[in-house]
Amino acid sequence: MLLEGDLFPNFDLPDQDEKRLTPDSLKGKRTLVCFYPKDDTTGCTAEACGIRGAFPRFSGVTVFGVSPDSPASHRRFIAKYNLPFMLIADEEHFLAEACGVWIEKSMYGKKYMGIERTSFLLDENGKITKVWRKVKPVGHADEVLQALG
Repeated sequence: MLLEGDLFPNFDLPDQDEKRLTPDSLKGKRTLVCFYPKDDTTGCTAEACGIRGAFPRFSGVTVFGVSPDSPASHRRFIAKYNLPFMLIADEEHFLAEACGVWIEKSMYGKKYMGIERTSFLLDENGKITKVWRKVKPVGHADEVLQALG
């Protein structure tokens, strides 16, 4: 798992419009990277809509959501909830693994691999300044706003 002070890992992944994003896409601005399990599910929708509601107060901060969903799924999710930020398609979970958020989970006694809801706040150089693990979807936007000062 990445820690505060670490550099965010290298990646080359598509956003919802299949535009390739790399760490250079993040340089020069503070960035919030939110890993979430799946588009259009209860918790993920609550988290995304919470960030959408607080988005005007995220002045100067670029926001990316990351999940294993496809660009097409991301486009539908953005359109359905009018999300004002980009979503990265990490279909092979390369970035999730590099960040240490692709973990073994359990539901109803069945084990499977999935994303641990985690957010990273990066400085202008891609260095991690804050990590939120096991994010609670409701209220996360307020936690981020507090960290932004």
